[in-house]
Amino acid sequence: MTAGTPEEFDDILVCPATPPIAPGIPAVTARDLASFAPARPALSGEPEGVGVVGMPANFVAGAAAQTLTGTLFGRAVAVRFTPASYVFDYGDGTQLRSSSGGTSWSDLGQAQFTATSTSHAYAQRGTYIVSVTTDYTAEVDFGLGAWHPVTGVVSSTTGGYPVQIYEVRTALVDKTCAENPAGPGC
Repeated sequence: MTAGTPEEFDDILVCPATPPIAPGIPAVTARDLASFAPARPALSGEPEGVGVVGMPANFVAGAAAQTLTGTLFGRAVAVRFTPASYVFDYGDGTQLRSSSGGTSWSDLGQAQFTATSTSHAYAQRGTYIVSVTTDYTAEVDFGLGAWHPVTGVVSSTTGGYPVQIYEVRTALVDKTCAENPAGPGC
């Protein structure tokens, strides 16, 4: 059994107690952290800014744990944000929630246009505006050297990444363009 997880015993539901917060430390929710803002995630795509109808375009979001300091409830505080999940909005009405920000094709040892955990294949040509929202969990330390969890998540969004999707047609030919410069597609 893990903290906060109910466990059943013969029709009796036992809920473990929430770990106590240290005396004098107020309970903090994500809403209380409105004046603290984690950095926006970086967003990139492969190939950069372009894609092909029906073939995966790969997207990678970069976010890291970060600690900010300031004042909360009139007390000095350190707030630690840790990326927990990513929501990719591909601009065509499709979204993906992932526990990972994704990985580049080269880091995965994959060829271009192969599927990844955060890639997306567009059904039609056009320009799509991609965005990513990172949900961060948070913890606070009011100068006592102990981190206390914050209820809820704090989100940060990066948007406005345009991707131009092209339609590609192929043709079977018996010679390369070097061999027959007047051939189809040359």
